[in-house]
Amino acid sequence: MKPEDFAKSTAGQCIKTPQGYWAFVPNPLPPQIDYPLSLVNLLSDADRALGRLDGVGRILPNPHLLIAPYIRREAVLSSRIEGTQATLDDLLLFEAVPSSGDLEPDLQEVVNYIRAMEYGLKRLESLPISCRLVREIHHRLVEGVRGRHSTPGEFRTSQNWIGPPGCTLNDATFVPPPVQEMKGALSNWEKHLHSQPSEPPLVQCALMHYQFEAIHPFLDGNGRIGRLLITFFLCERGFLSQPLLYLSAYFERNRAEYYDRLLRVSTVGDWRGWLEFFLRGIVAEAKDAVNWSQQLIDLHENYRRRLIGRRVPKGTYGIVDELFVNPYVTISGASKRWDASYPTAQSAIEALVRLNILHEVTGRRRDRVYCAKELLNILSRPEE
Repeated sequence: MKPEDFAKSTAGQCIKTPQGYWAFVPNPLPPQIDYPLSLVNLLSDADRALGRLDGVGRILPNPHLLIAPYIRREAVLSSRIEGTQATLDDLLLFEAVPSSGDLEPDLQEVVNYIRAMEYGLKRLESLPISCRLVREIHHRLVEGVRGRHSTPGEFRTSQNWIGPPGCTLNDATFVPPPVQEMKGALSNWEKHLHSQPSEPPLVQCALMHYQFEAIHPFLDGNGRIGRLLITFFLCERGFLSQPLLYLSAYFERNRAEYYDRLLRVSTVGDWRGWLEFFLRGIVAEAKDAVNWSQQLIDLHENYRRRLIGRRVPKGTYGIVDELFVNPYVTISGASKRWDASYPTAQSAIEALVRLNILHEVTGRRRDRVYCAKELLNILSRPEE
C-alpha cells in the first residue's frame, strides 16, 4: 500500500506501524458531505423505490412465501462475490433432498449465510445493530467452513490485508487499521449507528457499509457481513417491514466499480461517488424486487386457480404454498412436512403433475424429485 495514494483523503489517514508497513485508519463518522441536486434527487428516488417495495411487503398474505426465496437468492449472490460457485438451483435441490454426506464447501458457505441472515433478522427484535450482533452473526457465518480457523465470532487479533492472491502487507492494495486502532474505529462506528445523525438515514446506511469494510474487523467474512448489515439497517430503521431488498445482485453485476468506489473513498475521499453508486443500487434493486414479487404473487394465484373446483387430496394447497419456499419437492418430504400418509402425499403430488404445476425431473422409478419449473425460472432469473 502506497501512502502517497491516500495523501488527499478526507476519510482517514495512513500510519506507519512499528513493523514497518503502512495501514489505513478511517476517521470517525460522519464526514462532511455536500448535497448537490443530483444527490438529493437520487435520495428522493431511493426513498420512493423503498416505499413502493415496503408497500408490497405490507400487503403480502403470507410474507414467508417471498422472504424465503429472497434470502436464498441473496445468500448465493453474496457468497459468489467471495468466490463460491454454488448456484440457487444447487441450494434448493439440497434443501429438498438433503445429502447424507458432507456438503460441498461452497454450498456449506451458502447454507451458513442463510443461517447467519435468519439469525440476525430474528436477533434484531431484541438487539440493535452493534458490535455484539456483528460477532454473533459472524460466528454462524464461518463456523465449519472457510474461515473456521479465523476465530468465528471474534474480532481479529492480527493484521489482515486486501490485494491480489499471494501479495504481502507491503504490496497489498489496502491494509485496514492495526488491531489497537481497529478497536477504536469499531467503537466510533457503533457510536455513530446509535447516535442521532444529521445525515439522511440512507446516507448513514451507505457510510456504515463503507466504514465497516474499511475497518475489516475479521480475518474472513467481512464482505458478507457488511452486505448483510445493509438489509438489517433498512429493517431496523423501518424502511422495510419485510427483508425484501438486498444489494448483492447489484454489487455482483458491478463488482469492479463496487470495489473501486469503496477504495476511492479511502484514497481521495470520494464520498459523493460512493453515495451515488450506493443509492443507484437501492433504486435498481428495489424496482427489481417489486417486479419479482409481483411475478411470484401472480404465479401463486395462477396455481391456486388451477386447483379451484378440482377434487384434490388433503394438503395439496399447502404443498403449493411450500413450493414458493422451495420449488423442489419429494413425496416423502411432503408427507413429513404435512404429517400425512405417504399415499396421501403421493396423490397430492400426482394431482399437481396432472395440472402441469409439478414435473418429475429425475426420470427414476423410485426416490423421485418433482419441480415447479415455472416457479424455478422466476426464482433463478435475477441471477442471470
